[in-house]
Amino acid sequence: MKRGHLAIVFSILLLSMAIPAAAQRTRKPAPKPTPKPTKPVATPEVAAAKQKVSNQLYNVNTFVDKMGPIAVAIEDIDKESETKRLSQEVIDANEANKQKVILAIRGLREGLRILESDFRTKPALTKYLPQIQGIANLCALSEDSAIAGKFVASKEPLRQVAMKLTDTMAVMP
Repeated sequence: MKRGHLAIVFSILLLSMAIPAAAQRTRKPAPKPTPKPTKPVATPEVAAAKQKVSNQLYNVNTFVDKMGPIAVAIEDIDKESETKRLSQEVIDANEANKQKVILAIRGLREGLRILESDFRTKPALTKYLPQIQGIANLCALSEDSAIAGKFVASKEPLRQVAMKLTDTMAVMP
């Protein structure tokens, strides 16, 4: 009988050790679902500004595309007028074209200046200012090049304006 009692005591002892061992096990918490990133909600003011940026981007790209052949023609006539004798009508038409291009760049600059000013003054748009900042100055550089008679070179600052406008469109919701 001693053996039977010893076996029972031993079994109880083993069971009592198994229960605390199970309680000490650490369980990994159930994984929490990762929240999906939410798109920033565009306020009406931001949506309107994005539309204005889109319009100005279209204006700049169209202007640069149309200005290319005109700029080359203006500079070619200027070179020809130095070496060859051209009629006064051709020279006058070329001067009128120069003034039209300069006026068009001024008009483009005014629209870009207003857009940049909106981004500076409206609190909802100030976080997008670093992307768009400087577009009016770049357009002024383009105007300066045109006034100096470098019409082909005046397209490069406008291309930089288009890149800034594209960057701004990319970060706006």
